[in-house]
Amino acid sequence: MTGAPSAPPAPVTADDQFPRSMNLPKQSPLFWVAEKDRYLRQLMIRDIQALTGRTLLVYFASMTDQRAQISLGDEVYFTEMLRDAKGGPVDLLIETPGGYTDPTEKIASLLRTLAPDLRVIVPCRAKSNGTMLALVGSNIVMGPASELGPADPFISLGPNNIVPAHFLIGVQGVDPVFVQAAQHAIAQTMKLAETLLTTGMMKGKQPGEINSVVQALASRQQYPSHGSVIDADEAMRLGLSVTKLSSSDDLWQRLWLLRCMYEHDIRRAGAIKIFEGPSISNSLRAA
Repeated sequence: MTGAPSAPPAPVTADDQFPRSMNLPKQSPLFWVAEKDRYLRQLMIRDIQALTGRTLLVYFASMTDQRAQISLGDEVYFTEMLRDAKGGPVDLLIETPGGYTDPTEKIASLLRTLAPDLRVIVPCRAKSNGTMLALVGSNIVMGPASELGPADPFISLGPNNIVPAHFLIGVQGVDPVFVQAAQHAIAQTMKLAETLLTTGMMKGKQPGEINSVVQALASRQQYPSHGSVIDADEAMRLGLSVTKLSSSDDLWQRLWLLRCMYEHDIRRAGAIKIFEGPSISNSLRAA
């Protein structure tokens, strides 16, 4: 997890270290207090950057709110967030239940363009199309609590009625339009997985090896449940490039602490998604 970045993270000033330093924050007191959760998270982000030498960006979505799916519009916030990286090496920490394939494909393209040196960190969960985002990186950093999942895109049947695409295949009484949409979404996800693996972490591998991983992730043949757990060891058995951190690893402990901060703060703030880097921050609340 260490390396010599071509564009190192911006230096941290003493007032950015408040409340650790004697300097008062550069923001006004009322503003700092109102935003203190964000400032403390960004302080932790900069601590981790000091260990890795890479810009750390965070995409954190609620795992319990259906409205937190990867969706159209997320790419705008990714574009904004990636400004913090300035073209240098990036570690992208993600937590997401997954979502729609079109915006996942767009975000993957953005990451490839704006963060060519990318690793993805999954401290807890990157499920469904969140696993597709994990495949964008050259390596996936995982620990004891980390899990990926089968790449099963979501289909919207109506307001607040979102289901995994595979749920609609072979079921009696389902509108044929929804069935066709589900089939197309699954095919699109499989094509995206193949493209990402062929040009990324499995570049140079035999087509049969890559197809085996795509089938395992996206066909439901190997993982029959939408919530099936693919931990670090299982991901490595599949052939993915994984760095497995132990529970005693200092970097893992810091990543887990940061992840717990996001889980607490997103719930308390009533938000569904947070896009954050060392200086840029945006959060979304449900309409």
